[in-house]
Amino acid sequence: MVKVWKLGLISYDTAYKIQSSIARMHLNSMKNGVNGDYDTLLFVEHKPVYTVGIRDETAKEDIMRLQQLGAEFRKTNRGGLITFHGPGQLVAYPIINLKNFKTSVRWYVDRLEETVIKICDELGIKANRSPDTGVWVEDNKIAAIGIHASRYVTTHGISLNCDNDLTWFKHIDPCGIKDKGVTSLTNETGVICTTNNMMPIFLKHFEQVFDCKTEEFDTDLQKKILDGLYNKIMIDAM
Repeated sequence: MVKVWKLGLISYDTAYKIQSSIARMHLNSMKNGVNGDYDTLLFVEHKPVYTVGIRDETAKEDIMRLQQLGAEFRKTNRGGLITFHGPGQLVAYPIINLKNFKTSVRWYVDRLEETVIKICDELGIKANRSPDTGVWVEDNKIAAIGIHASRYVTTHGISLNCDNDLTWFKHIDPCGIKDKGVTSLTNETGVICTTNNMMPIFLKHFEQVFDCKTEEFDTDLQKKILDGLYNKIMIDAM
């Protein structure tokens, strides 16, 4: 059973803190030898932000140039190089223990790709894999993947371009690839594909591909996590 938490439009930093909180619950339960049942799928949209993975070496002047566009810039511990997140893009962060599925990071990435390929197929879009991670429509990336795993507990995830402004990508080489472009579900179908409309389709195929069931994230636990983040912010500000 995977818990689903729809967070809406939030900052990258807040989403990462929530991911980290749930990942710690996983790791603490494993340390104590108990099954914490914390497998979670977060759905978010981000305020404009460029993010880079652990191998990225973006120059300081390029970071300043991107920030001047009105976006934030964040270095992360995920794999992959530079990408962009913004409104209209559906970002899915599975914080799951792969021991409950299959202890293979390669399998996990493949399953994320397969989920999006099935979404595209349902919408009449022919999408595929390539030697470059992610999901592609010909030479245009429609979904980017960057993950981190600690003791088989995953963080970060996959971003699916639904109805987002693709011009943000013109200022970078998305995922470090110079000779390929980006596209979106709206761009490919000619129909506005909002994140709200795409979430149920994503969830349906996620359940099928990962052979799991989903339910809403417990509201009391949501409050506990958010209160914990608020209290930490207040303490840090003192």
